[in-house]
Amino acid sequence: MKQAIFVMLDQYADWEGAYLARTLNPAPDWTVKTASTKRTVRSIGGFTTTVDYLLVDLPATIDLLVLIGGDSWSADNAPLTQLVAARLNRGQPVAAICGAVDYLARNGFLNHYQHTGNAQYLWRDDTDYQNQAGFVQQQAVRDRNLVTANGTAPLDFTEAVLNMIQFKPAAQVHQDVDLYRLGFYQYCQKYGNPFA
Repeated sequence: MKQAIFVMLDQYADWEGAYLARTLNPAPDWTVKTASTKRTVRSIGGFTTTVDYLLVDLPATIDLLVLIGGDSWSADNAPLTQLVAARLNRGQPVAAICGAVDYLARNGFLNHYQHTGNAQYLWRDDTDYQNQAGFVQQQAVRDRNLVTANGTAPLDFTEAVLNMIQFKPAAQVHQDVDLYRLGFYQYCQKYGNPFA
């Protein structure tokens, strides 16, 4: 069973990982677990979440690390920084959206990747961010084992991450995400009823 760990700090953006988690967790070969710096966190939308793991107690095997954005990514966390560095260095999948991309920039993790984020000017004082030319003005960007996205891109983020982990053929991933992108009735007009 493959395991996706969603890191959610206090004031996490509850909408940013919902489509990805909803797609992965029902799959027979994937499970979704959550992690944070403390046992219980609260989302921007007011959801209280009890996480599965503390960051210091993560399992040895993580097939996908997902960093969900929000308002608490300015805090430093040595175990998380070490985990992200190790995964990127080993070519293991990492996905970050919104404020989590700001964290990657601040720690120099974007210096060897094409990437996007909420806005590049947010990183102008981050001396470890030294890849201004690598910024791409797109909703989500995949470069090798890293997906980055801005906070308005949960669907593009989902599609890019699913393609990174080769969840299904890319055309099928696009069609699956289109159910949410287009809405049920336009989806039916384009592809037919997915529930029939």
